[in-house]
Amino acid sequence: MGRRGLLAAAAAAAATAGLGCAPGATARAELPASTAKKPSATGTKPLCLGVYTSVSGGGKGVALTAYEPSTGAITSTGVVTGVADPSFLAFGPSTSTLYTVNERSPGAVTAIALHGGSNGAPKVLGSRPTGGDGPCHLSVHPGGRYLLSANYDSGSVAVHPIGQDGKLGARTALVRHSSPPPGPGQDGPHAHQIITAPDGRFVLAVDLGNDTVYTYQLDETAGTLHQVSFAALRPGAGPRSLTFHPGGKFAYLANELDNTVVVCGYNAATGKLTPGAPQSTGTGSVKSYPAQLLVTADGAFAYLANRGHNSITRYAVESAGATLRLLDTVPVGGDFPRHIAFDPTGRLLFAANQKSNTVTVLNVDTKTGKLTLAGKPFAAPGVVCVLPSP
Repeated sequence: MGRRGLLAAAAAAAATAGLGCAPGATARAELPASTAKKPSATGTKPLCLGVYTSVSGGGKGVALTAYEPSTGAITSTGVVTGVADPSFLAFGPSTSTLYTVNERSPGAVTAIALHGGSNGAPKVLGSRPTGGDGPCHLSVHPGGRYLLSANYDSGSVAVHPIGQDGKLGARTALVRHSSPPPGPGQDGPHAHQIITAPDGRFVLAVDLGNDTVYTYQLDETAGTLHQVSFAALRPGAGPRSLTFHPGGKFAYLANELDNTVVVCGYNAATGKLTPGAPQSTGTGSVKSYPAQLLVTADGAFAYLANRGHNSITRYAVESAGATLRLLDTVPVGGDFPRHIAFDPTGRLLFAANQKSNTVTVLNVDTKTGKLTLAGKPFAAPGVVCVLPSP
């Protein structure tokens, strides 16, 4: 099965790498000019949606929307066309530039100037090959000079320089996760995420196929990666997404295949990650696949998106980040919540629900951490990523 939502045999595929990123279509991305309009409603905030374009009933490109901060109500403002399977998004050093993966084989990453075209319309600046297949995640290094991406199908991570104009340069690094060997039922490494630690010193890559999190140093002059350590999870865990506590000493790992979360100690001086014991997601006997964790800005609560159980698990973060205490699970209001994100205030939580083709919004009580659904779902064909403007 895959990231594209063809999950009829999800239970049978739980022991394989399939629930991570789909291989995708074989066609290369075509990047014609894009058109979209600016949000017209006053007081609204931008919200970009990553989608699959090559699936039946999928989207047409990066969906541009706006939301009302007091209610969470979402309205469409246009689409950036000509971007193939933009399944994950990230803003550049300036929110005027957007970066997206092209989750295809071969894979690419694309830069978009959101107001770079005529009359302030979006303009596709171009794409660069990632050197691998099925890129499913990207992030911008805090220095603003490099884009980091993860090739799921190839089990590799790549680095591209970012120019002053927001355009991407030729790839400066490509590292394949060749060791340790794949976990049980896996056909090879499957890089699922690449992020930078809070202090900016180390880059961490999560590999679902190898049950491993790798720590790299990024040479900010050459744009190359040097591995300094790795942390092995228990075989078959299927680590998918790592999220740091604001204090920087702990990180939380969502394990897709064994339906657990793990609190990890983090040594900022060495980049070494030390996983703890697996913990419950609160989803009981329902077949469920954890997707992503969020942590509130004050470090008081953590939230986990559960695909299959179709819920958000709420944890109390205790002991200065060292402990997660399960509080409850709340229905997400959609089917297969693939990606979640806070708005800048932390009072709204957006969920991209892959199988129902909807974005749902939940109110976040900043004192208690409780979640409540806000309004009606927003229809978004092929949606798999939600990115509010910071």
